[in-house]
Amino acid sequence: SMTRWLPFVLPVLLLAGCPDPEAVRDRSFITPIQVADWRDEVIYQIVVDRFANGDPNNDYGVDRNAMGSYHGGDWQGIIDHLDYLEELGVTALWISPVVKNIETDAGFDSYHGYWTQDFLHVNPHFGDLAKLRELVDACHRRGMKVILDIVTNHIGQLFFYDINGNGQADDFLIGGGGTAYGSSNTDFSAGGVTRTSEWDPDYDGRGIQAFTSLGESGPAPIVWVYDPAINRVPPEPPEFRNPAWYNRRGRVTVWRHEREACCHVLGLDAAACAAWSGDWWGTPACRDYLRQQEMRGDFPGGLKDLDTTRQDVRDALFAAFAHWITVADFDGFRIDTLKHVEHEFWQDFCPRIRRHAAALGKRNFLQFGEAFDGHDDLLASYVGGGQVDSVFYFSQKYRVFEGVFLNGQPTTEIERLFRDRLGDPADPSHVPLYTDVPNEGGPVDEAGQPVSPRRLLVNFLDNHDVGRFRYLWNDARVHHNALFFLLTEDGIPCIYYGTEQGFRGGNDPANREDLWLSGYDRNHPTYRTIRTLNLLRRRLAPLRRGDLRIVWSSAAPADGGPEDAGIFAFERSYAGQTVLVVLNTSNTATSRPFGVAGGMRTSFPAGTALVNLYCQEDAAGGWGAHECSAAERQRFVVGAGGELGADLRLPPRSGMILVPE
Repeated sequence: SMTRWLPFVLPVLLLAGCPDPEAVRDRSFITPIQVADWRDEVIYQIVVDRFANGDPNNDYGVDRNAMGSYHGGDWQGIIDHLDYLEELGVTALWISPVVKNIETDAGFDSYHGYWTQDFLHVNPHFGDLAKLRELVDACHRRGMKVILDIVTNHIGQLFFYDINGNGQADDFLIGGGGTAYGSSNTDFSAGGVTRTSEWDPDYDGRGIQAFTSLGESGPAPIVWVYDPAINRVPPEPPEFRNPAWYNRRGRVTVWRHEREACCHVLGLDAAACAAWSGDWWGTPACRDYLRQQEMRGDFPGGLKDLDTTRQDVRDALFAAFAHWITVADFDGFRIDTLKHVEHEFWQDFCPRIRRHAAALGKRNFLQFGEAFDGHDDLLASYVGGGQVDSVFYFSQKYRVFEGVFLNGQPTTEIERLFRDRLGDPADPSHVPLYTDVPNEGGPVDEAGQPVSPRRLLVNFLDNHDVGRFRYLWNDARVHHNALFFLLTEDGIPCIYYGTEQGFRGGNDPANREDLWLSGYDRNHPTYRTIRTLNLLRRRLAPLRRGDLRIVWSSAAPADGGPEDAGIFAFERSYAGQTVLVVLNTSNTATSRPFGVAGGMRTSFPAGTALVNLYCQEDAAGGWGAHECSAAERQRFVVGAGGELGADLRLPPRSGMILVPE
């Protein structure tokens, strides 16, 4: 076997495998580009391995019959299809991580890029550094930006815990239980035996302990693995081989066991736990226990958690990712596993990255993070205050795109969510969760004025970590209804590759389909719909930069009785222009923004004629959309006091974009 176990104390090796700093920092290839205002952008997420195969020469280890294997997509493939993306209206690409990974682990490959082995070298499955630079430059020459996906929380599964002291990675049984609550390997009630994997043991807040037949024997040493056939070798640069740089507490175990873990923390027996009606997230002791595991535990699957509280670890991570801005001229970072790293790390890392980017002439570098969590208070805690500029709006994904668009909840749910983010003009005591104080050196608008985090949230229907929207409900009208809202609300829209082709894969890995199977069809109804919305968004500045004011929401379920069931309406205003957006989330009812007190109150003067620019096709047209011709434009006249709605009837799952005639 080529596999060797290396002792955990390693000599510092020469930096022979690291890029020559002088060779890679030549920036003469760069086409300068600046972001005028990140709210103008439409982000398109690409899993590089699944988008397009442009270079068969890097197709080693490819198995397209296995969803968990490499399929052959690469950076050349993206270059070859930039016309397809540009016509769709995409202005910024978020590409999956570029760094070198362990090749395979537990029967799955690292095609996604999140199993770092080398922070400074590219993944050869996708091309070389010259090809990566060519991709970024090709985008910049079209005015498109490129966002790099980065991981600061963990590395790939490159070491194991030598719990039994025999120097090899084993699975074995330990009697008596005693592991962290939430372990899937433990019978909590009986406290019997625990099956322990030295690759991925369950969380222990003390650190993983060595164990012999005589009992525990102190902290378990770690052993780096040397298996070059799959690139399971000690990490690069060599400083990442220091065992003290890792938390070494084992895998997070509380997910999907939060209630049981909370009962354990509170000292409740089985009967008391069954009777307990509390909220684990709202119980400080339980929440703290969960958060400690999330921030210090290994990510399930054996991804080893870095001790980001150490300044030397922070310095090394900053140097690694600043390097990629220098050598490839990225325009922003999408940051993986944001909530798994403590706030103090981001207060150190993000300002340094901003200063580094600014020193390279990039005055509007965006940092946004993925906190895979529906709790708005947690999401909001990571923006501003020197931390990230934005987060993915997961609370909206669950409460609006699933709750309202898929499950028919009243559109007042959208208003409630927005009130938590933006505040409530009618209720000054309702304090917004998201800060309105911009980050120093953070994103600015075209005039150079800072833009606050609450106006920069990244909106999305789905991504590589969740089942696609059409997996949950494969109906084009429902999907296009949600896309209509995504591309007209405030914030930055993000579209997952394949959305435009109606992909409907379930959870990972089924949601990482090969885009080439679609033939890159530019006539697909969803492609046409997104293109139409992006064209209108580009032409109408309020749809990009405008403040948002809700003018109608319905308290009725989408398919309920009142005539406003399913209606949601809002104004977007910018630089003296206002656009009125109205949509109907009902499946069955033709509804209007009208009730016992009359219609909605817009900001338009009485007598203003508004026309609709957004036309949806019928089933024969595949439920696509186009910009209304002059003959197709419906016309509505605003009444006294800005009232509108009596004659504004929307068919099921439709929307209107209304502007002054």
